[in-house]
Amino acid sequence: MITMEHVCKSYRIAKRNAGFREACRSLFHRETEEIQALKDVSFTIRDGEMVGYIGPNGAGKSSTIKILSGILTPDSGTVLVDGRVPHRDRIAHVKEIGVVFGQRSQLWWDVPVIDSFELLKDIYTIPDNIYKKNLEELTELLNLGELLRSPTRQLSLGQRMRCEIAASLLHSPRILFLDEPTIGLDAVSKLAVREFIRRQNQLHKTTVILTTHDMQDIEALASRIILIGKGHILMDGTLEDIRRGGENIDETVAELYRSYDIAN
Repeated sequence: MITMEHVCKSYRIAKRNAGFREACRSLFHRETEEIQALKDVSFTIRDGEMVGYIGPNGAGKSSTIKILSGILTPDSGTVLVDGRVPHRDRIAHVKEIGVVFGQRSQLWWDVPVIDSFELLKDIYTIPDNIYKKNLEELTELLNLGELLRSPTRQLSLGQRMRCEIAASLLHSPRILFLDEPTIGLDAVSKLAVREFIRRQNQLHKTTVILTTHDMQDIEALASRIILIGKGHILMDGTLEDIRRGGENIDETVAELYRSYDIAN
């Protein structure tokens, strides 16, 4: 089970105007601004749930995922994932989670994908029999085949994302964090990724938290939606809770953003 209670997180960023004079001035008199990414965020996610975590750019989605995965430390509040505090119990925690950031890679760019998998096997200390079983299953379900022998840099975006998802599941995690997993994919690749995630949840009861701007991903996968905007949780429910008549999913969510005044 995942719980966040009254979690806050802020960042301090440096700001300056353009120009060489301003650049020199900032060396001695740096201006900073505090950004409140999360403001008193609380929710609970049960084992085996598939949750869509949605909101506009800058709403706090990625900050939440990074805190839950142990990358960031919250300023205040309580975070527990299966009884662990993510940023304190990093080694034990990462063995139980898989993370896919759509715009960042965990694969080594210039070596064949299988070499990256072998290195991840050593990092996670995956037993040989479990690694072989998972690799065979993931290769078949995600249609990796010859992709394993190709350097990551030679793969298309859709091919790389399938390999990224496989990499995140080699160690049999109980929880999967997906941050924009279908960004930039064509229609065929999106359908393949969605079907795989759905099957992973059904077969292994994997808990899935999905952040995306593609509302068709949410409609296809999530049984529950949590809406965040300006650092606050604004809604926690299902698609049916927000639908109005025959609107499609994009119109529904756009109207939801406008009603909460969080549209970019």
